[in-house]
Amino acid sequence: MAIDSRVTETKTDCIIETEQLTKKFNAEIGVEDLTIQIPRQTIFGFIGPSGSGKTTTVRLLLGIHPPTSGYAQVFGHQPHRFSQHDREKIGYMPQLFMLQNGLTVWQNMAFVASLYGMMRHRRQRIRKKLELVELTGHEKKRAVDLSGGMQRRLSLAAALLHDPELIFLDEPTAGIDPVLRRKFWDHFQDLKEQGNTLFITTQYVSEAAYCDYVGVMSEGRLLMVETPENLKRIGMGGEIIEIKFADLLTPSQMEAIREQADLSAGQVQLMERQTLQVIVDDAAQRLPSLLGWCQENKITVKEAQKLEPSFDDVFVKLIERQRDGA
Repeated sequence: MAIDSRVTETKTDCIIETEQLTKKFNAEIGVEDLTIQIPRQTIFGFIGPSGSGKTTTVRLLLGIHPPTSGYAQVFGHQPHRFSQHDREKIGYMPQLFMLQNGLTVWQNMAFVASLYGMMRHRRQRIRKKLELVELTGHEKKRAVDLSGGMQRRLSLAAALLHDPELIFLDEPTAGIDPVLRRKFWDHFQDLKEQGNTLFITTQYVSEAAYCDYVGVMSEGRLLMVETPENLKRIGMGGEIIEIKFADLLTPSQMEAIREQADLSAGQVQLMERQTLQVIVDDAAQRLPSLLGWCQENKITVKEAQKLEPSFDDVFVKLIERQRDGA
């Protein structure tokens, strides 16, 4: 299956670029033939099942893993050849907690600040990041005594402390309550507006809605890169119109609706006794004509709308299609 994973930007606008990037661990494939271009000042979401290659991709882009074949460029340089200046422009929150368990929250933040030579306004910047992740009041707690969710919040604060231009976040919202998760995404949007680029892996498929572009991974391969809206369209085979009727439809009425809309049988589904879902190319164009036809044929419509599928449903459809070889 051919994958067009390039977004419509010139190469000079791309902060990350890969070409057939592959990583094998002995006979096991971690990532295979990954080709992407990610523009500056965007949020790129990376979604996929556990073990699909998301974390391996991040580590390749950071130079932690050398590629088996293919290449990657970040800031125009190969990751394993990053200069110190390149690394200082990057923030990284790993999936696992990598800070010092024996240090307090404040000591960990101060240690990270010292690694980047942060002297001016150090205390103010630490306080600001701890406030963002709602760890104010926990500064004297040792990291080992924090809950798993609090450790992730501390990791995020540390990754953002030096105001990096490019930010890699590996499942930053895992184990975080929904209210704080939404606050994080609001802050990620603010960072983008300030000129930053974010590469975010997530186990919450619904978070794709917050991204500018979404890459879908499965079994080490990139299935596609799309905007969230296009991802829904591709996953569901088009846009969904849901029509609720006053009375039960007869089989002949069902067939007449399908023929009127020039749709295949699979594009018209009776969901309940009086609810029909129709998959079309353009809901805004098709809905008025469907309603007009129903009126002409004295079929009473109670309610009609364009239905927005959840990203969970879209993701399941995409993975099922890939496994079926479509």
